[in-house]
Amino acid sequence: MTTRLLAPHELRLRIAPESLGFVSTAELQDQPLPWIGQERAQAAAAFGLAMEQPDYHLFVLGETGSGRSTLLRQAMQDAAAKRPVPPDLCYLHDFDAPEHPRALRLPAGQGRQLRQAMAEMTKALQTEIPKRLAAPDYKAEVERIERDWHAQEAQAFAALDAFAEARHFRLTREDGRMVFTLLGARGQPLTEEEAHALPRERRAAIEAAEQELRAEIARFLDTMRPLELARDEALAKLRRQTIAPVVERHLQDIRRDLKKQIKDAVKLGRWLDQIEREILDKLDLFEPADAGAEPGSAEEERKAALEDLLAHCRVNLAVDNADRSGAPVIVEDNPQLRSLFGSVEYQAESEMLVADFSNIRAGSLLQAHGGFLLLHLRDLLGDEGLWERLRRFLRSSRLQIEEGGATVPGPLVAIALQPEPVDVEVKIVLIGSVEEYYALQEGDPETSRRFRVKVDFAERFAATPETYRASSIFVARSCQKHGLPHFGAAAVALLLEQSHREAEDQRYQSALFAHTEALVLESAAQCRARSSTLVEPPDVLAALQARTLRHNYPEQQMHESIADGERLISVQGATLGQINALTQIDLGDYRFGFPVRITARTYAGHEGLLNIEREVDMSGPIHDKGVLILHSYLMSLFSHMAPLALHASIVFEQEYSGIEGDSASCAELYALLSALSGLPLRQGIAVTGALNQRGEVLPVGGINEKIEGWFRTCAHAGLDGTQGVLIPARNQRHLMLEHEVLQAVERGQFHIHTVEHVSAGIALLTGVPSGMAPGLEPSGAATVLARAEQTLLAYRRACRQAMTALRPRRGYGLRAQPPNQGAQG
Repeated sequence: MTTRLLAPHELRLRIAPESLGFVSTAELQDQPLPWIGQERAQAAAAFGLAMEQPDYHLFVLGETGSGRSTLLRQAMQDAAAKRPVPPDLCYLHDFDAPEHPRALRLPAGQGRQLRQAMAEMTKALQTEIPKRLAAPDYKAEVERIERDWHAQEAQAFAALDAFAEARHFRLTREDGRMVFTLLGARGQPLTEEEAHALPRERRAAIEAAEQELRAEIARFLDTMRPLELARDEALAKLRRQTIAPVVERHLQDIRRDLKKQIKDAVKLGRWLDQIEREILDKLDLFEPADAGAEPGSAEEERKAALEDLLAHCRVNLAVDNADRSGAPVIVEDNPQLRSLFGSVEYQAESEMLVADFSNIRAGSLLQAHGGFLLLHLRDLLGDEGLWERLRRFLRSSRLQIEEGGATVPGPLVAIALQPEPVDVEVKIVLIGSVEEYYALQEGDPETSRRFRVKVDFAERFAATPETYRASSIFVARSCQKHGLPHFGAAAVALLLEQSHREAEDQRYQSALFAHTEALVLESAAQCRARSSTLVEPPDVLAALQARTLRHNYPEQQMHESIADGERLISVQGATLGQINALTQIDLGDYRFGFPVRITARTYAGHEGLLNIEREVDMSGPIHDKGVLILHSYLMSLFSHMAPLALHASIVFEQEYSGIEGDSASCAELYALLSALSGLPLRQGIAVTGALNQRGEVLPVGGINEKIEGWFRTCAHAGLDGTQGVLIPARNQRHLMLEHEVLQAVERGQFHIHTVEHVSAGIALLTGVPSGMAPGLEPSGAATVLARAEQTLLAYRRACRQAMTALRPRRGYGLRAQPPNQGAQG
């Protein structure tokens, strides 16, 4: 079993521009754009959006940039176009219970129609009612009623006046009060002094007459009160009879114009009846003061009361679907309690917070009734209480707008509104990451019952000519959308190759099209900088280079530390128990490969393998697992010599930020075998790869970055044709190396070796047969395994000699005696 040297064409997938079937993406911009590589997600989304049963909400999981939001929004719009337009939602004032505004659903467009009709009616009534009350026929009837009453009142007053005159009193009325004056013998009013000068008998008679008059006045008032009430009732009845046809005509027109079948017809009819009753009961508010009357507070109060009455007759159109041609699609990017569930907007007035039905505002859930609502899970979880409120809504599908005045510091709430709850039929599309989805499943089991449709977006997909064509259409659409110069076929081929690199596979493309779109924008900027109208390959390469330059400062610093001799890395020669391993550093927005020196030392002892990083808590669980697997393989390799007298230590030199991952397991094994066999390892070949307990080399991640990181290290030191990397053979399909690496391989300055078993790797690094091939017995003393066995045997002899030296020797010395007894010779 030997290593394999890869040819240049195996190091990167190359896509021929002529195989794409176009010259410029301008030819593709009118073609439909499918869901590229997301057939599973597309089928799940279509099923969930078409399912009309409750609790079939959609949970969309996938990585950011996979197009999950854009594609679901488009799918929602397509599904919404096939659904009927949902009804409007209005809130109305309840005259019998003002704190409980009524909710009214009307067919789409009729909410706006009702609002306009009520506004026109209230405006018309302000003109028609006063005009009708000023009509001659109405005035004449009022005068008749007033005349009849005055006649009855005058007759009764004349009798009262005669009664007063018979008792020497003059009776007059001043400002609605009865005033009587005592008269003398000649009919003149007596003064107070004259009255007191009268004889006692006369004064007593006058007092008795006064009491009789007062009693008669009381009887007069008792007689007139029913007559006044009858007069007022007659006038009110006349006003109602006169104005009722006007109000009924307007309301009848409104009822007639709402021709469609209305689910809440009874509720609407009851509200219109309330309006008619309130207007007819308060007709006096429509009568302005006489033209000659002085303006005052009474007139202002009348106008304010009239304005308040008419305001309560209007319609709060909370959800208006008049302009829709299908079901609504609402995307809530900033969900809050008010924006999602609706609110009551209170206003400060005289140190109090006041609100009525007109201050009710619908949230996204009400606006999405009958359609779809798209939310991001992270936004919901970031607001305390928001997710819990949504869970309660999903359980009942009934929404109650809660007043928010109680949460406002400062003034008190005058009346706490409690709008009527409404049923809401909405399909919620919730977007989150894979980690958020499973964390929510574990923390809230009810989620799986409400969100029964899982839409799983893939991170990558198998590359085919069809996906290349669809990706090209995506590039064309991006150019059209952003007004960019179009791409030539060769430039698109580079974009597709970059997609393979992001997927780390020559057979698969990355599904993160946000990255592709960003590269399209940046490449187009390079094209415009050179005043061209077609993006070519140099523009794409320049964009990639500029992107790297914006992010690679940490990488540059680390390579400078090698060049300055601060970090010890050898790229030439051979050294005992020392090897260069390849690691990957991920900064989130940029990742790169970097070499690290691993050294191993072995001694005679019984402590076994010591992982120094683990001992100081600088290694992660995956790395520790890899070291334990290495130890297991090492024990099985020398099982015929068990128990081993070995004390070995492994360390990542000059590494102070911690180690995680098992991709250095092969390098650690090679360093140990070098230390045991006494054979030096080639320093120009860096190693990456994990291993299992059988010694098989397993693939690792970040293979391209690791190779390129080592290549840059060697290039800075000077390529001499002996340098290269040793990688797992199973990683060959993941290679998408940069062009400068390919050029160096083509010139024979750099080499890519692959290995399937660690036995072939140690042979390459030492130049000596390993003697470790599976199924073969070790033979000869010239193998790595044989040399290691000799070292282990020497360690065992050393340990035995040490144990023998520590063991007490037998002889004829003194025997220990019990206490208080002497020794005998």
